[in-house]
Amino acid sequence: MGDAAGRIQSGVLTRADITALIDTGRPQHLVDCDLDEADLAMLDLSGWTVEQCTLRRADLSGARLERSIWRSCRGAFANFLGSDLTDAVLTSCDFNNGVFRKAMLTSASFTGCKLTGVDLSEAKAMDVRFAETLLIGAKLPSLSFHKASLNRIDFSQADLRKCDFRQVVFNECSLRDANMQGARFEGADLRDADLGGLRLVDAGLFRGATISRDQAGQMLAELGLNVR
Repeated sequence: MGDAAGRIQSGVLTRADITALIDTGRPQHLVDCDLDEADLAMLDLSGWTVEQCTLRRADLSGARLERSIWRSCRGAFANFLGSDLTDAVLTSCDFNNGVFRKAMLTSASFTGCKLTGVDLSEAKAMDVRFAETLLIGAKLPSLSFHKASLNRIDFSQADLRKCDFRQVVFNECSLRDANMQGARFEGADLRDADLGGLRLVDAGLFRGATISRDQAGQMLAELGLNVR
């Protein structure tokens, strides 16, 4: 059900429904709509607001989503392959196991989101921002966080190979059991990060970074040494 202000409240929406809304020539505000398994590939939803909607296994590959706003949406296994999320804002959304591979994420922000198991491989992510977000088991190889301040990000078991964490400040973050092969941490402040699972052989990754005495002791404990 819609209204004159472009707000669509509840109901199941198909590709034909969304196309008809696009034809109005103005951004729409979808609230509590069912978009599960919807085919939205290649559509232009720039500037739209999507709130409390379900998008389980929805296909948004190649979609134009610039400046879109997403609030409290649930979209397990949603496909954003190659979509353009430039300047998009995602808040309190659950896109676990979603595909954001090759997506344009420049200046996008994710706050309070659940992105467990997502695939961000080859994403173009200049100035992408994450805060209070779960990225457990996510694929983020080669992503740049250069000079960012990361707050309450859980990278546990994530693929962080060749990521750029130079001069990053980690506030209540977890890197437990993450794959950090080839990642760069020069100038990073890791004192408030959970480095559980780190082996002494991995210590070279943090050359030029700041860690705490407890974290250093954790690595040395593998050699049977006690730091007092």
